[in-house]
Amino acid sequence: MNLVIDVGNTFVKLAVFQDDEMFYQTSVEEQGFKNEFEIILETYPNIDTCIISSVGNLNGTALKLIKHSLKVIVLSSEIKLPFINNYTTPKTLGVDRLALISAASKLYPIKNVLVIDAGTCITYDFITKENIYLGGSISPGIRMRYQSLNNLTANLPLIETQMPENIIGNSTESAIHSGVVFGVLNEIEGVIGSYKEKNSDLTVILTGGDANFLSKQLKSSIFANSNFLLQGLNHILQYNTAE
Repeated sequence: MNLVIDVGNTFVKLAVFQDDEMFYQTSVEEQGFKNEFEIILETYPNIDTCIISSVGNLNGTALKLIKHSLKVIVLSSEIKLPFINNYTTPKTLGVDRLALISAASKLYPIKNVLVIDAGTCITYDFITKENIYLGGSISPGIRMRYQSLNNLTANLPLIETQMPENIIGNSTESAIHSGVVFGVLNEIEGVIGSYKEKNSDLTVILTGGDANFLSKQLKSSIFANSNFLLQGLNHILQYNTAE
């Protein structure tokens, strides 16, 4: 069995896999990691291998605990990947994007796939049906847009994310909601449309923290998958431990 650990900026996600099947998945804050990790090892004593994707910072004590208990692979640009990487600066490519493209390679082989990760940033990543990763784009996520309006202006308030009722905002708050949310939706639809102009057989995956919020509003045909990154990490682990 495999343990997948994705260290984000706020939460640590843990998932247990047997081959391609996910048996368990949870998300904890860093201070709750040690307790959750020990519970998982007790519940699934057959776990022997682990992969760590560390976008945020996992403290040294937690890392020592993992390495003491399991055989560990730390995801980096140096690791063997299950696709051809044509990114011109591979060392600057985020490990989360490596995992997402690995999931696309595994779950949608022989397809042109656009993976959209709607989180802190919105990333767009494209892999061809020949299993070649070409790159993509990065733009600010929903919360980052709300926060930027507040931080970089004198009078605009910081408000909670909300689906606007109308494209025309009749107050400052409703105008912000319209600008941010419809701006993101139109951006995503526009990017999908641009890719479809060149790839009529395009498969689109939407994942990340804002995927559920956005998927109900998008007109384009997409597959929403909140566990896509975890599945990609598991595939990389399998790919690097296969005999």
